[in-house]
Amino acid sequence: MVQSESRQVPEKRRRGRAAASNPDCRFDSTTRAAVHDGWDIPEELPPLRTEVRVERPRKIITRNSSPDIAFDRSINPYRGCEHGCIYCFARPSHAYLGMSPGLDFETKLIARPGAAEALARELSATSYVPKVIAIGTNTDPYQPVERDQKVMRRILEVLQEFNHPVAVVTKGTLIERDLDILGEMGRAGLARVGISVTTLDADLSRRMEPRAPAPQRRLATIRKLTEAGVPVRLMVSPVVPALTDHELEAILQAGAEAGAVAASWIMLRLPLEVAPLFRDWLAEHYPDCAARVMGRVRELQGGKDYDPAWSRRMTGKGPFSDLVSARFRVACDRLGLARELDPLRIDLFHVPPRPGDQLSLF
Repeated sequence: MVQSESRQVPEKRRRGRAAASNPDCRFDSTTRAAVHDGWDIPEELPPLRTEVRVERPRKIITRNSSPDIAFDRSINPYRGCEHGCIYCFARPSHAYLGMSPGLDFETKLIARPGAAEALARELSATSYVPKVIAIGTNTDPYQPVERDQKVMRRILEVLQEFNHPVAVVTKGTLIERDLDILGEMGRAGLARVGISVTTLDADLSRRMEPRAPAPQRRLATIRKLTEAGVPVRLMVSPVVPALTDHELEAILQAGAEAGAVAASWIMLRLPLEVAPLFRDWLAEHYPDCAARVMGRVRELQGGKDYDPAWSRRMTGKGPFSDLVSARFRVACDRLGLARELDPLRIDLFHVPPRPGDQLSLF
């Protein structure tokens, strides 16, 4: 496969997108570069549009054994994410599909219809042992394409049918559509939701997370989830040094007032292609503080843009990380926000009978 162009895309074509370019896919052996064809004919290319392709999965549950992650299984209804958050640590995963972690990640999406059917098969296996399934830990299950695709909705219907516990992470207010399912599961101890709020500054959010709902709208979603009986964790994620870290206490207070019962934070992570994409974004939108932001990032990451060590990849290391952690702890204690939510129930899990199954006499 030929790699995507890595040159910067004109701003007019990428309006509503965070990345400015399509860096090369690191797994491909060839590259493509634009050259002048010698014809001086004015030509204006159309704006980038979202493309959705379809993947039919045979299995949908992904397993992990990372020691710093609280879950061992997850589901990704989509590959790529139209929210387009410039800092998204999931961007490099698009390279495994032969696409760029830049604009391709935001515009060339893969939906996975049939995920619900695959999930039902996996949950029905006699060897299956239930534990909490996390959804939204890579790309957002409630990104805009979910409105038409409804992949996440069907997954939730299966999980409810099996009484299987689920933990959802999202920025998407479309989750309110599924309050009928999540509310019932939440009240039964089978569901919880994490809502990510990176900043309360609507202008900064629009630049950094161009197609995600505005911060105040996400806070309203926390309120609606709470009223429906769903335990909500406010996620201050990521904390961007020298750009959003000063908002930590204000975000936590706004989340607590909206009804969140727990909170967490994660420091900015810039793995692989995310680092140059983020540096380009800083240079375009916040040139006056770009050097300061990246200087603080490297201070946290041992002099590099990113240190993937399990012991510090979520928080960084050093005085600044210690200070953010202390501020978070003090604010949570003052606001009554827990660090952990109560465990979800696994004792209610059951495989529902299917047509033709032998019925029990007892």
